Formats: sequence, structure tokens, C-alpha cells
Amino acid sequence: MKPIYVLTWLLCAIFYFYQYAVRSAPGVMQSELTVAWGGNHIGGIISAYYVAYALMALVAGQLLDRYGAHRTIPYGIALVAVGCIIFAQGSEPAGAIGFVLQAIGAIFAFIGSSYVAARYLPARMLAIFVGFTQCLGMAGAAFGSKPVHMAIDPLGGFHMQWQRVWLIFAGLGFVLALATWLIMPREQGDSPEHHAPLSTQALLAPFKIVFGNPQSWLAGIIGGLLFVPTTIGALVWATSFLHNGEHMSMSSAASDASMVPIGWVIGCPLLGYISDKLGRRKPVLIGGGLLILASGLAAIYVPVGTLPRYSVALVMGIASGAAMIPFSMIKEANPAGVKGTAAGVMNFLVFLTTGLISPFISRLMLPSQDQPLSLEGFQHAFVPLVVGVVVAIILSFVIRETGLAQTKKILLAVPAVTA
Repeated sequence: MKPIYVLTWLLCAIFYFYQYAVRSAPGVMQSELTVAWGGNHIGGIISAYYVAYALMALVAGQLLDRYGAHRTIPYGIALVAVGCIIFAQGSEPAGAIGFVLQAIGAIFAFIGSSYVAARYLPARMLAIFVGFTQCLGMAGAAFGSKPVHMAIDPLGGFHMQWQRVWLIFAGLGFVLALATWLIMPREQGDSPEHHAPLSTQALLAPFKIVFGNPQSWLAGIIGGLLFVPTTIGALVWATSFLHNGEHMSMSSAASDASMVPIGWVIGCPLLGYISDKLGRRKPVLIGGGLLILASGLAAIYVPVGTLPRYSVALVMGIASGAAMIPFSMIKEANPAGVKGTAAGVMNFLVFLTTGLISPFISRLMLPSQDQPLSLEGFQHAFVPLVVGVVVAIILSFVIRETGLAQTKKILLAVPAVTA
């Protein structure tokens, strides 16, 4: 395990931290954006982000397979920074365009780190590195929630305009892009067949392999349904739910909501380690799904004061580390030569799920007569997220085990061939 490859993975993981901070920032700027845009249109902007993110995931996997990390990832970082500058212009069209550009660049963060981990780092540690990547991503989400709220809070000590936050994000992005471009090894793509002249057949061949595998679909759907309680529930609506539904102060609501991504920071490497140690994926996936369900129900329906909200959110975040297990499973269920495409397909399915569910949840969140949504209204709107977790748990019993222990068992069962 060469240090340069570990550093390369770390740069990609830092990129993931950065883009998650950028992605989660609008969730705590809803009041400011409503004033600037003449209405709360955050649901539509979030949906556009995830649809663009999902579609770009397919292209990003192909580009990584064909051109390698050095010729793709630094430019993805720079594009996120450009999107931040456009978002800072202040108008709703600029916000939409900037956020979509951020999505297009951001997709290279997780897919890139997964690509580097799968290609250069030990296979026995794949789930651990994937878990640590998501760990840093969710640390970024927490950074984009509480600290950003503190920066723009008119009652706080910083009194920063929300546009300035985006300009700071842009500056950090350009610095990271330059560092990544200078340090990342200059190597070609993953497999020789990806360097043949471009043709429709060459472009579609990896997708036929991955999409033709039913295990890919199961992994993507399970991952997507386990992700939405965080991507939609925690990062977009949890602060409003706690502030308007349970009448907490805005500062306390932002703090408690940020415990979900902090829980991910713990859960991703922990559950990845347990899965690798067991050599099995399904027990950790199912157990995590059940804990997400239990903590989610407690967060939504248990009366205020019965349980500390921050502890419920933390447990939910830790359990949500199980959502990363299918990211390892889809790569293990497909040939090595298409692992970049497999990572892209996984992200496509996961975040397309978020993009499709987000406008539906946003519609349920619309209050009547311009009044804040009641607690009962929030509880009703969160029902689809609960149902999604139940479906994910059921499908987790169906998906094939891909862990190392199962692979060794299959190999031992195959009779040796002698010359």
C-alpha cells in the first residue's frame, strides 16, 4: 500500500467532505433564500441537484475508466467552485444553475475516491476505505450545517452575508483543485479496452454489464432508500421539523440535526470495519437498516422530552453507515474492469431515488395559508421515508452475499482442476 495512493484517496475524500458541506448549506439558509428568491423553492433546487448528480454519475464512471483520476477529478473540484460563485450572485436562476453545476462536479468526489480505493488499495480493506470516505463526507455535511448557520445568524457574532459563505466555499474549492492536480499520480484509465476509439458500442458495453446484473439494481435501490432519511430528512427538513414542528430554537434545531451526519462519521468506518471483519455484508446491512427504522420512528413520533433529540439523531446517523455497504457490494458483484462504471451506476440509482422522492416530500411539506407546518404535518410528510426503509430491509434479505467469506466458500466448493 504505497503512501502516494493513500494520499490520492485522501484528497478525493477531502473533496467529498468539501462538496457535502456545500450541498448541505442551503438547508440552513432557507430563511435567507426565501427572502432573496421571493419564496421557499428549496425543494425544487434540491431535486434538480440530485437528478443532475444521478445522471452525471453514469458519465463520471465512464470518464474515470477511460481517462483515470488525474484527468477528471481536479476538474470536478473546480466545477463545484465555479458553481459556488454563480450561486453567490443571489437570484433564484443563478442559484439553480450554480447548484446544478456543483452537482455535476461533485459526483467525481465519491466515485473518484471509490475508484482509487478499488484500484490501488487492498481489496480486503475496500469497505473500510469506502466507509472512511463517507465518514468525511458526513463530517462535511455537519460543517455545512451548524458552522454555516453560526456564520449567517443575525444574532450571532459573525454577521456574515449568505453570499459571502458561497464565495469562501469557492476559494477553498480552487485551492483543493490545484493541490489535487499537483499531487495525484498521472496515470491512464483503468483497463486497456477503454482506450479504444470512441463508439456507441464501446460506451454502452460497460453499462450493459452492470445494468444487466440484477444485483446492481438491488444494491442501488437498497442504498437509495437507506440514504433518503439523511439526504432529504436530515439535511433538508430536520432543522425545520425541530424548529417549527417541535418548537425548538433555530440554533438548537441546527445543532441536533447536525448530529445525523456526525453519526455517519462514526457509523461508516465502524460498520465497514465490522463487515470486512466478518467477511459478510448482509448481516451488517440488515442490522443497520433495522436500527435506522427504529431511530427514525423515535425521531418522528416519540413525544418531545421523552428522548434527547440529539441522541436519537446520533444513533440514526451511526446506523445509516449501513447505507454504504451496497456501494461495496455492487463493485464485488461486477467484473473488475467495470468498477468505475459500477460506482457510477450505484450513485445514479442512489441519488436518482433522492431526486425522485424529494419533490414528493416537498409537496407534502407545503403549509396551508402561509402558516408554518404543524408537527402532525411533518409526521405525515415523513411517512414515505419510513416506508422506503422498510422496503430496503426486505430487499436486503434478497440480495446476494458478496463478502470475502462467501467468496472463499464458493471457491472452496469448486473442484480443483489438475493438468
